[in-house]
Amino acid sequence: QVQLVESGGGLVQPGGSLRLSCAASGFTLNYYQIAWFRQAPGKEREGVSCIKSGDGTTYYADSVKGRFTISRDNAKNTVYLQMNSLKPNDTAVYYCATTTSTSWWWAPYEYEYWGQGTQVTVSS
Repeated sequence: QVQLVESGGGLVQPGGSLRLSCAASGFTLNYYQIAWFRQAPGKEREGVSCIKSGDGTTYYADSVKGRFTISRDNAKNTVYLQMNSLKPNDTAVYYCATTTSTSWWWAPYEYEYWGQGTQVTVSS
């Protein structure tokens, strides 16, 4: 069965960095589209980044472009989200999710499988 497990969250100061991991099991990750979402209390879940299967094309929300980088290690069956220059409004629970393929990478309803999330808190 498909399982996704996020890790790497924690408390960091503004301007700091953090790397999140999404470990997949039950399927081969490189044949799936993987996205990172985040959700802060009282706010809707928003798409942060996505990496396509095949050619590995990446997408980013405008709010994180230039600061976050998504990558995939097929040998480890893991997707990463490197987060630099973190800001307080990056604070949220971060989730990874997967589906076969969709042009609407930012839409939560397009994704079939979800991890349980990892908390990221940016505060001094």
